[in-house]
Amino acid sequence: MKRVITYGTFDLLHQGHINILKRAKALGDYLIVGVTGEDYDISRGKLNVSQSLTERIENVKSTGLADLIIVEEYMGQKVRDIKKYNVDIFVIGSDWLGKFDYLKDFCEVVYLERTKGISSTDLRNSANDILRLGVVGNGRIAKRFVKESKYVSGINVDYVFGRNEEHLKEFITQLDLNSYYTDYDKFLAQVDAVYIAIPHIMHYEYAKKALQVGKHVLCEKPMTLSKKQTEELFKIANDGGLIIQEAIKTAYAPCFDKLISMAQSGIIGEIKDIDATFTKLIKDKTLREYKSALGGGSLTELGSYPLFIIAKLLGTEPINIEYVTSIDKETKVDIMTKVILKYKHSVGTANVGIGIKKEGNCIISGTEGYIYVPAPWWKTEYFEVRFEDLNKVQKVFLNFDDDGLRYEIADFLNAININKKSYKMNEQESIFLADILENFRANKNVNYIL
Repeated sequence: MKRVITYGTFDLLHQGHINILKRAKALGDYLIVGVTGEDYDISRGKLNVSQSLTERIENVKSTGLADLIIVEEYMGQKVRDIKKYNVDIFVIGSDWLGKFDYLKDFCEVVYLERTKGISSTDLRNSANDILRLGVVGNGRIAKRFVKESKYVSGINVDYVFGRNEEHLKEFITQLDLNSYYTDYDKFLAQVDAVYIAIPHIMHYEYAKKALQVGKHVLCEKPMTLSKKQTEELFKIANDGGLIIQEAIKTAYAPCFDKLISMAQSGIIGEIKDIDATFTKLIKDKTLREYKSALGGGSLTELGSYPLFIIAKLLGTEPINIEYVTSIDKETKVDIMTKVILKYKHSVGTANVGIGIKKEGNCIISGTEGYIYVPAPWWKTEYFEVRFEDLNKVQKVFLNFDDDGLRYEIADFLNAININKKSYKMNEQESIFLADILENFRANKNVNYIL
């Protein structure tokens, strides 16, 4: 008897799942199906699973294709299951191509091509709609976004918009997407929402057009480089009952959310000072980050992260803002910038750089203690609450999986589903960030160093 095994979450069972099960069954005489447990889904970053484990097991049972259904509860269980059940063939979808090659030491490994486009079509006709999200842009962050979207149930990314047809073809082939468009209107007609991942100066135009035709928008940071433009985008969204969010991934990370809650609880007393740093050395000056015409530079590229945590904890109404910066003579963009935000009772300092390197930590100082977040703090997964009495130190750890984009995707989807704006990144904060960037670009209160 030839035994075949496959695994999956099987949330909101659709024809794509059934096709995989049928093809797996055809490879042998006995099919074992592993359904992922709830705790395991969370631990591996699988977000927004709509149905309980019991419901998902019933989904698989109802197909009549499984001879045995088991529950996958932990990393590494596949090896044990293959040995325990004398499995001959391990089957998984082609989305995971190469990821399970290590199992070839124990059995044959087969990757099956998924049925393109069928999941969104079938599920949208069911009681549970799947959000059709299209990607605007086909660069580095767009590729990471598509990969991360696979960890969020209730959303389907099948379309991409861009200008370069050759690059688009390569993009959809690499990421196994359904189609691409070079016509923005035709692209928008295929989706319910868009993720905008193009140069900063183009965000406003493409976000506005999407909102005007009734599409929700998740826009890479900075949303725009203008306070007025950002305000306008939110007004269009609000008037149309739409969701627009800024994609600062830090804001949506589970550990960062806990960090903010603890800081706001008063555990370290009154917050008096925040010092946050984000630098990365970029040597290649032909890249977008060094192109002034595309809104390049340290502050526009990295400033949203440290400025956001300052705004979240100290507010969006400082009484004074000053900038200290150093400009690259060749490209005319800032290679480092320090922003000092003075409030009535506190101060925040944001340090960024693409041409300098500095320890990338964040320290939130209060009258009773301080919170230390080690580098890279913007990928928050660990922090310490420290006090004068070392016996009172608290250590907090929560996963930040891979690129962390799955958290913002899940939050965006949740905001759409419940028709309520997210508290994790709000309208006032996005407007505040745009205003700071605009004033810097307008040379207001900017001090230069050579």
